[in-house]
Amino acid sequence: MSLNPYASYLGKQDPREVIGNTAAELRSLLEKLGPDGVERSLAPGKWSAREILCHLADSEVAFAFRLRQALAETHHTIQPFDQERWASGYGAFEAPAAVGVFQALREWNRTLISSLPPATFSKPLTHPQRGTMTLQVMIETMAGHDLNHLRQLQTIAAN
Repeated sequence: MSLNPYASYLGKQDPREVIGNTAAELRSLLEKLGPDGVERSLAPGKWSAREILCHLADSEVAFAFRLRQALAETHHTIQPFDQERWASGYGAFEAPAAVGVFQALREWNRTLISSLPPATFSKPLTHPQRGTMTLQVMIETMAGHDLNHLRQLQTIAAN
């Protein structure tokens, strides 16, 4: 089994609670950042807050597909994506739209996750770079990924 690379962000938090709270936190951060703040980044060469929001929307698209493929197939192999290549088009997108896409997809994914019987969470799948994991680890990865980027956005908003 592979280690969850986002486990350190999750700690002892319930991944489903984190997943359930992220959209509201993003809306709050977007309001706090304002139109000028969304263009700030943690450091030169790093993604701006707007680009992080776009990345979260894109990641939710990827997680939506991965969840459904993992449920539909026997021992699904996840298709990784190059986040930097995906990010190359983020200049075309507005921060509020990214949050809206994230919110809609996240609610759709939460409904799916909530509908699953407990045994489903031990279903195995493979990530080509991270090895074999379970559906539960994918859900923990979603939550840890959220927390990682929420912390980045909180830092940007505080400056």
